[in-house]
Order: sequence, then structure tokens, then C-alpha cells
Amino acid sequence: MSEASSGLAGEIVDRAVTAAAVFGQLDQEQTDRIVRAVYEAGFNQRVRLARMAAEETGLGIWQDKVIKNVVATQFVYDDIRDVKTVGIIAEDHERGIVEIAQPMGPILAIIPVTNPTSTVLFKILIALKTRNPIIICPSKKAIRCCTEAARLCYEAALGADAPEDCIQWLEQVSREQTHEIMHHPKLALILATGGSGLVHEAYSSGTPALGVGAGNVPVFIEASADIPFAVEQIMISKTFDNGTICASEQALVVEASVAAAVETELKKRQAVFLSPEETARVEAVAWDSEKKSMNAGIVGQSAVRIAELAGVSVPGDTRLLMAPLGGVGAAWPLSSEILAPVLAYYVAPDFRAAVNLCIDLNYHGGVGHTVSIFSNDEENIRRFSLMMNAGRIVVNTPSSQGAVGGIYNKLNPSLTLGCGTGGKNITTENVTARHLLNIQRITRRRTNERFQRFDARRYYDESLDACAIEAEFNRNF
Repeated sequence: MSEASSGLAGEIVDRAVTAAAVFGQLDQEQTDRIVRAVYEAGFNQRVRLARMAAEETGLGIWQDKVIKNVVATQFVYDDIRDVKTVGIIAEDHERGIVEIAQPMGPILAIIPVTNPTSTVLFKILIALKTRNPIIICPSKKAIRCCTEAARLCYEAALGADAPEDCIQWLEQVSREQTHEIMHHPKLALILATGGSGLVHEAYSSGTPALGVGAGNVPVFIEASADIPFAVEQIMISKTFDNGTICASEQALVVEASVAAAVETELKKRQAVFLSPEETARVEAVAWDSEKKSMNAGIVGQSAVRIAELAGVSVPGDTRLLMAPLGGVGAAWPLSSEILAPVLAYYVAPDFRAAVNLCIDLNYHGGVGHTVSIFSNDEENIRRFSLMMNAGRIVVNTPSSQGAVGGIYNKLNPSLTLGCGTGGKNITTENVTARHLLNIQRITRRRTNERFQRFDARRYYDESLDACAIEAEFNRNF
């Protein structure tokens, strides 16, 4: 499906444009038949694709990648299956407005190395549901598994009478070619999930883009929380696929009154607390001081492997490295996003101090993304939520799986999590099929009865202010 030549980028987009012309003629039933076929094909290969992803990238745990593939296929399909995406999708007779769904056109999908096959499956499903051809641009470190996922989806789509080239993929990835496709005038949208540099380039391309921001997720265990439950849920989340989900917890903030109980529960579940010297060693291997970002070499690695790289001795069954820190910011590298089973740890004297720490962590590289709280005090949950700048505030829930949606809550299942303007994104929502539609609105004449009964000449009377005008409006209705 691809070469690295300069002219090929244009050819790829041109083929997608041709596919879009055919796709736009399909009705809802035909579209849904294609989506069903692709869902089944992806779901049926969930284990093989997970193994391929783990083997090729060297990241994470293949069994957890199976669950990611399940979310990206079964959960996403269940979520979008009955959504109207063709023709008239809503009618409001009282307001005289009819909404018509139209496809956007060719979409470029940027795929991250951390969630390769699941993101391919997810983006293909929501693109086909909205009749948009899609071009898959995988990470260079996940080309084989991504192209295989795209290939099996494409074959299934063709078997259900989808247009040719409705799914394309790049088998040789270069920054130059990706740049050329991003800037192509006929490209409709970029779905950008990946490193900050690539996401920034997508937003700078002049093509509309739906991207994601960085996650630096604080989790707060408040004094009223069920401590064993909270620790269990955090362990489930942070160790899932070795911490490769951007919504995984990055720092644990605990009120002092429950800190001893939290630490006991963590140790019971094979978490190891690092000494200051050991923390410094882990920082040295987990953080790239020149790039000022996490070291790619530890992403998705096990806690034992990271300890080994750092020269820190830990038991062979260690699942999580806990790094007690004295502050937040550049002087404390592990207070930043680390997509691995390493968790910064803070003890706060009271609720207000804990919330302030969470705010600091949230603004240290994770604005708009996700925050987490474990609490049984509804008032404190509300107070915490009102002070956080996050698209997702997950309560008594594993943050990774909770933010992705569909497992522990009713959020739209998604592998693209919007972070709003704080994260330099256009939405705070979990991106799904409805974000890939252009909505036309037929609007029929309806009169504003209050305006018709009002003497419009009164607008020219400078002595009348808004309150006076409103009073006259109300008298005339």
C-alpha cells in the first residue's frame, strides 16, 4: 500500500478521495454491514495481533494487549452500532431543524507504539462507521503489527462491499511522507495519537486535527477511602500493560492519616518503596534530561526490568516501584509522565494540601487529561472535581481502564482521549464516531413571537437599557 517516494503521498490521498466518493453513496444498512464485518475480523484476531504487538515493540504484556484489542473492537462496536451516521439523524419539528450527517473525507490516523493494534482497530471502526476512508500511519516501531491489523480489516471491509482503498496503510514510514500527507489539501482530518512532536505537527499542518495531550495523572486517596480497595484498583491500573496507557496513574497522593495503611497495602501487592538513593538511580534511567521527557527505553518495561537497568535490587515478583518525592517539577523528574510501572508518591497533611499537590501534578504536563480520586465522601469528591482541570475525573476506578471508558463506566470507549484547550485539543471528550461527521442543518422558517409583538422602533431610543427592553418584551408576550 505504500512506498517512500515523494509523489506517493499524493497518490495515497487521491485514492482515498476516490474511495470517499463511493463511500458517500452508501446507506446506513450498507455502512453498518461493513462495520460489522470489520469488527468481527478484528475481534477474531485479537490474540494474534496482541502477541504480534508485544513481540514487535517489546513493550507491555501481550495478555493485556488482548484486552485493549477487545475494547477497541467489541466495546467500541457495541457503543457505535446503533448510532445514526448516514442521512437524516435528527428532526426537531418544533424548532424546524433537521440534521443530516455527512462524511468528512479522507482521514490520516497516527498510531502510537504503546497501543498499536488496538488504536488501528479503533480508528478504522469509527472511520468506516462515518463513511470516511482512512490512511493508517503507524509508529516506525510497530509497522508490522499495525499493517497486519489494517490488512485484515481491509479484507473484511471489501468482503462486505466496501469501496476499494477505504483503508490504506503506510508500510514504510518517514517523517517527510507523513508531513506531505498531513499537508495535502484533500485530506479532511488527522486523528493524531502519539508523541507530542507528531501531535503538534498535526495541529500545525493546516488540516483539521483531533489530537491528544500528555497525561500526568494524579490519583488521590482521601481519608474516607476504602484503602485495600483503592490500592488494589490502582495496582490493576498502573501495572496494566506495564503502564503504557496515557491515562495510567503517574503520582499517588495520600492523606497523612491513612498513609501507613496505604503503604502496608501497597507492599502486600508487591510494590517496593525506593530509598532516596534508589529513586535517583531510577530517575537516571527513566528520564532523559536532554529531551526533558521520559526515556523511551523504559516505556512499557516491567518494574523488575527497570530496577535492573537502574542497578537497584528488588524481589523478582516486584510489580511496582514507588518513588517518594519531595516536590513537583523539573527538579523531580519522576513527577512527570512515565509510561511504566513507576509511581511517584506523596504524603499530604490534609485534604487541602493533597488537592494542591494534585493541581501541581495536573499542571506539570497533564492539563486537561485525567485525574483520579478514591473517596467515600461525596462533598470532598465534588470539591476535588471542581478544582481539577481534567477531561475525565474518575472516581473509585482504575484510571487507565476508567478513562478509556466502557469497562468501569459509561464513557464512550476510545483510544483517543481529548484534553481540551488546556492540552491544546479541541475537545475534552473521548473521541468516537460522532466526532468524524459533518452535520448539515436544514432550518425552516419559524417566527420569534416576542420580537414580532415588540415595537422594534424602541431599539432606537437611547434611554432604554437592556432591562427596560426585556421588561417590554415580557409585557408583550
